[in-house]
Amino acid sequence: MIRVLVVDDEALIRTGFQRILDAADDIEVVAAVPGGQAIRTAQESQPDVVLLDIRMPDVDGLTVLAGLRRLQQPPVVAMLTTFDMDEYVATALRSGAAGFLLKDTDPEELPFLVRTLADGGAVLSSKVTRTVVDGYLGSGPQESATRGVARLTDRERTVLLLVAEGLSNADIAGRMHLGTGTVKDHVSAILTKLQVGSRVQAALLAERAGLLKRPQDGEGG
Repeated sequence: MIRVLVVDDEALIRTGFQRILDAADDIEVVAAVPGGQAIRTAQESQPDVVLLDIRMPDVDGLTVLAGLRRLQQPPVVAMLTTFDMDEYVATALRSGAAGFLLKDTDPEELPFLVRTLADGGAVLSSKVTRTVVDGYLGSGPQESATRGVARLTDRERTVLLLVAEGLSNADIAGRMHLGTGTVKDHVSAILTKLQVGSRVQAALLAERAGLLKRPQDGEGG
């Protein structure tokens, strides 16, 4: 059973996420609280995954993230955001968040995304914006990302695309008919060749290099 903590200042958001996730057989929302209660609740309930609002009136989401990362057994944290929070998302990713979700994520996708987080995968909204990519990776030119990707083998590039989709090593192994250990080796090689320290950063670099299909303007409203 995947234990989830939802942290958001809006009761409607907390209730909505809780109902969606509790409907899944393998997911249990252990608590849904505002930001000020997040750290204490996480210590008591020991969730596997925390969905954390990035901007709240009672306490800043980045402050909560830092506190969660200091716990003896820190949970996987994904930030909940809206389109106008891009600069905060970039900071959160640098601070150890495993990804981010838009608050209007399709309810049918939400349980899958939580499972991906619990299984060690990175989760990035399909509507990744240029501000997030540039804010996280810095202002380096697209050419440097392209050169990094060019150092990858064809198989490593395929693995990178699946990492960017948010798949865990086990999911990638199943998709590519490889052993999980082999996928782990590929991911390690990818991070080394791209000179990045996390799956999230590798995924964003792939986006910058043009490997990912970007949504058309206006898509998804």
